[in-house]
Amino acid sequence: MKRLHLYIIKRFIGPLIVTLLISLFVLLMQFLWVYLDDLVGKGLEMNIIAEFLIYTLAMLMPMALPLSMLLASIMTFGDMGENNELLAMKAAGISLFRIMKPVIVVSLILSIGAFQFSNRVIPVSYKKLIALMASIRQMRPEIVVKEGVFSNDIDNFSIKVGRKSNDNSMLYDIMIYDHRNDQGNETVTVADSGTMKITSDKRYMVLNLYSGETHADIQTDSRDNSGYPTRTDKFKSQTIYSKLQGMELERKDESIFRNQFRALNNKQLQYFVDSISKQVEISNTEQSLTLAYPAPISVAMSALAHKDLVKNPDIRLHSYVNIDSILQNSVAPVRRQLLESALNNARNNLRSIKLADEMNVANIRMLNRFDTEWHKKYTYSIACLIFFFIGAPLGAIIRKGGLGMPLVVSVLLFIFYWIISTTGEKYVREAASGLWFGVWFSTMIFLPAGVFLTYKAVTDSTVLNVDSYLDFFKKFRFWDKSISDQQT
Repeated sequence: MKRLHLYIIKRFIGPLIVTLLISLFVLLMQFLWVYLDDLVGKGLEMNIIAEFLIYTLAMLMPMALPLSMLLASIMTFGDMGENNELLAMKAAGISLFRIMKPVIVVSLILSIGAFQFSNRVIPVSYKKLIALMASIRQMRPEIVVKEGVFSNDIDNFSIKVGRKSNDNSMLYDIMIYDHRNDQGNETVTVADSGTMKITSDKRYMVLNLYSGETHADIQTDSRDNSGYPTRTDKFKSQTIYSKLQGMELERKDESIFRNQFRALNNKQLQYFVDSISKQVEISNTEQSLTLAYPAPISVAMSALAHKDLVKNPDIRLHSYVNIDSILQNSVAPVRRQLLESALNNARNNLRSIKLADEMNVANIRMLNRFDTEWHKKYTYSIACLIFFFIGAPLGAIIRKGGLGMPLVVSVLLFIFYWIISTTGEKYVREAASGLWFGVWFSTMIFLPAGVFLTYKAVTDSTVLNVDSYLDFFKKFRFWDKSISDQQT
């Protein structure tokens, strides 16, 4: 039995690794397509690109692992069913559940490992990735000089070339405007040819010019409207140095992003959830205490100032005061004063409530983000186990291996799961749905489906057999035909 278990595990591990690599590659291409504009043309070194890819792959692992579990389980058991291996094992008295048992243990270990990976590795990877992305975004693109177009990528210079050599090593018909003195186009350099290089540290640009002239305006104190005199210098070779700013990668401090919800583990997330919850409660309490209420006491004290309005001036602080009777028995100036005071209090309360409501909504949305991230570390881990219980019985039912039918079924199921999960998380973040219902809704749908499929596959039920449905409808067709024969 141990040999059988090892054999099944080996059959499962191979497709799992292959499908995991494929899933990571597809998700990585999607991620790079979104951030392509931030990466292209920056002249990034290979170690920076490798570092970026490693952090990105780590962030995509929680999403790729459930998909690979689903696809690998369908491929493994589908291939075993196609080759009649499952039939032979069942004929030997081994149930499908016992066949699945070693892979269930592997799936459980992978689910626990996925949770630990999400809780320990992803927060660190996210901080490093977002710090690296912020550093890359601040980099200026590489200097690209196009033929017949002025380029302003170099600080204090505007350069145009007529043509370039095939290997871009030589530039011809060069025109350069020097703006280092902030006096406009007072210095113009024209050269027949030249080369442009950037130092290895990307701090300086070195431009070597050959066979050219430099035309410079000489500014004087003369107010002659005919213009400034011009000086022309001819040269056989000339070298121009220019300091470049923002071309090198300046690392951002990772601690700046340490409080973002994706950069926290579950213990830290729970701390932020408790802190924000207390802040929301304190804010609501303070808001209720700062409202301007039409206190009966203050109304009574105002009325006591006019003894002719109140028959009983002996009013204690805890006594109930009928405001309507006070207004009816008060003179016009006092009534006007009371009404204006109440109206001002109502307007102030309205503004205060609106401001407090906006702050409260922002705090609740932030709280929901931290809460959602806390639960997602569990939902994606449990999804690995759920998708196995969906994929294994489907593979035994479909009995197709390879990447054909299993790939189609896996992608459709995962897209359905992703849409439900993303929609639920969005509703939770916008406070339009409860936390547990929104985040765990996809799990509540797929978990019963996995249990149902596993039960039907283990009991060899014909409920998922297409031929059984065809036979069922054929009976109706035969019944209709028999009725028509009797009528004739």
